[in-house]
Amino acid sequence: MAKQVKAIVITGYGTNCEMEMAHACKLGGADQVDIVHMSELIYGEYHLNDYHLLNLPGGFLDGDDLGAGQAGAHRMKYETVRGTGERLQDQLLRFIKDGKLILGVCNGFQLMAKMGLLPGVTGSYNNRMVSLTYNDSGRFEDRWIWLTVDQASPCVFTTGMSRLYFPVRHGEGKFVTKDAATLKQLQDEKLITLRYADPVTGAPAINYPDNPNGSPDAIAGICDPSGRLFGLMPHPEAFLHRTNHPRWTREDDLPEEGQGVALFRNGVEFIRNNLL
Repeated sequence: MAKQVKAIVITGYGTNCEMEMAHACKLGGADQVDIVHMSELIYGEYHLNDYHLLNLPGGFLDGDDLGAGQAGAHRMKYETVRGTGERLQDQLLRFIKDGKLILGVCNGFQLMAKMGLLPGVTGSYNNRMVSLTYNDSGRFEDRWIWLTVDQASPCVFTTGMSRLYFPVRHGEGKFVTKDAATLKQLQDEKLITLRYADPVTGAPAINYPDNPNGSPDAIAGICDPSGRLFGLMPHPEAFLHRTNHPRWTREDDLPEEGQGVALFRNGVEFIRNNLL
């Protein structure tokens, strides 16, 4: 029997996009997809070692009361798995060391940033160097935006892509770095995988609303140097079929498959080719 690609989608404590992300994994070719509540990891009922692709969906972890993803990051870093003495962070670091993939979308991206999983430029995945903060508009932004993909990026999820159209839904999506040197390192190492784009020219969008949050250099998503850890604010799992498109009744030439499926398919194919 052929080995199977197994994906895990974490839910609980305010996550609200787990069903869509699980469906995206299935459409992308994953053989097994489990939606797992965070408490089930804490109580040892599920273990990250059993999976190849970890998905951290969007939502409002703990109501974002301490900042987007902040309380969730502390839970992931310091919560101990019952009966083992092992922290969840230990499982995560072993997951990364084993060459597996992590995808964080919106609140999941915020969680990865505040845990220090991204950008991982120092070779350390618990060193916080970036964050996501309040949109310059001062309000929640819910709109579809254009994105350009840096094809020089090592990100395995965006292989073969150039331009994307996804929705954003966030109040804290402005990407910030701890200093100018960190931003330059991300630029130099091509770790800025996605940028908000002008809908006509495709150039990086600096101005609102094409850049919905005021991120410098139009940053919408980054990866680590291995390309296996990827976080983005726009929602690929929200565009899996032509009927998800906001103009599907007015554009006759839309493909049946939404653009978001390709990201998950790339991840699954990487696993099949490198981990099984």
